[in-house]
Amino acid sequence: MQSRKRKTIARPAHFGRKPIGKLPSLDFLFSAALLGAVLFLSAPLEAAPEQTETPSAQAPGTPPSPQAAAMIKVPIGYLKQEVKQPIPLSRLHVEPEDYGIAGAEMALKDNNTTGRFTKQEFTLDVERVPIGGDAVAVLQRLVDSGHHFVLVDATAETLLTLSDSVKGNDVLLFNVRAEDEALRQEECRANVLHTAPDRYMLADALAQYLVWKRWQRWLVVKGPFPEDLAYLEAIRRAAKRFGGTIVEEREYKETPGARRSDTGQLQVQRQMPVLTQGAPSYDVVIVADEREVFGPYLPFRTYDPRPVAGTAGLVAASWHPAHEQWGATQMQNRFQRLAKRFMWPVDYQAWIAVRAIGEGTTRAASAEFAPVNAHIRSKDLSLAAFKGQKVTFRTWDGQMRQPILITGPDLPVSMSPQEGFLHEEAEVDTLGVDAPETKCKFK
Repeated sequence: MQSRKRKTIARPAHFGRKPIGKLPSLDFLFSAALLGAVLFLSAPLEAAPEQTETPSAQAPGTPPSPQAAAMIKVPIGYLKQEVKQPIPLSRLHVEPEDYGIAGAEMALKDNNTTGRFTKQEFTLDVERVPIGGDAVAVLQRLVDSGHHFVLVDATAETLLTLSDSVKGNDVLLFNVRAEDEALRQEECRANVLHTAPDRYMLADALAQYLVWKRWQRWLVVKGPFPEDLAYLEAIRRAAKRFGGTIVEEREYKETPGARRSDTGQLQVQRQMPVLTQGAPSYDVVIVADEREVFGPYLPFRTYDPRPVAGTAGLVAASWHPAHEQWGATQMQNRFQRLAKRFMWPVDYQAWIAVRAIGEGTTRAASAEFAPVNAHIRSKDLSLAAFKGQKVTFRTWDGQMRQPILITGPDLPVSMSPQEGFLHEEAEVDTLGVDAPETKCKFK
């Protein structure tokens, strides 16, 4: 044991010279010095926990430490109006129970990650309004409990009613679902911002891609419902803007029958070719069928071998679960771990709304409504949207400017704005209503 101990305290090799004679006292002194240094250095480490002072022990006049600063609470509301959903043609299109809400919850985690450093704590309060329920009363309850920022997942009519009910209050609503362009134009409201793209943006994004592909002759098949006609109007507008030609418009006449039954499938297989038979020469069928009454049946069932686009087949959307560019893979993976499902457009639109609130609160260094609202609306808003560029809100109508994905059922195909469609300020403003065209006069 003695020889092993002497080896551990032998002089380092870099001394380089042999000792002259025997120097036992030097070894003794070296050992004593080393032991003393170890004891000296270890003492404050052991005593460190006892030296930590609580905020109350600080000297008078000393500013509180960051750890002692109080957390600023930032409540965010999510108002979801329940609506009667038609049975989708595909089981894959059944809307999840937490659709939209899951996106907001993931953004809340993102906000609180930053909030730990900025001393801001974000909370999410979800209110579901039953069919026929009083959405205004629910919103008022959120406002009375201190919610200045509320996501609205509802129809255009409900959104307008909610907006008017809190006019003049320190309340900002985020439209995360309704695509009606009137909400951004004739019926625009000063207290509403839109993270959901409108139909004009979606139609323009699709039209740019079709024109870029030189598929410029379009056979349009429309449904009978108001939203189908609204999408048709957006397609007509996009054709004029970008050089498309609608060779003919045809209307689908729904016939009764259980389409998902064995006999229904046979009926569809016979019906769809007739719907497109005998049309003038065209490059692509564009479907205007937002309720999915017939559109999903058209791909691979047209009379002529032509691609299908619009509300079925090749579609334009704010998000797709297979999008992986610009860091989107980690976004998709995080969402799957949280929600145990894929992320779809309304999830994304709710996510980016909550992230805008978080970014505005962080940059304003305040939870007060005025500075946060101002930053969210400013050109200095910097949101990483996983689309290759930051996104901001248009000052003339409150619409979030953002690139739009062009996707098939399984994979993204492209992203608009397309190459060659130029704008004097930002190419993304070629999608939707630009400032010189706007009819918005905020109410």
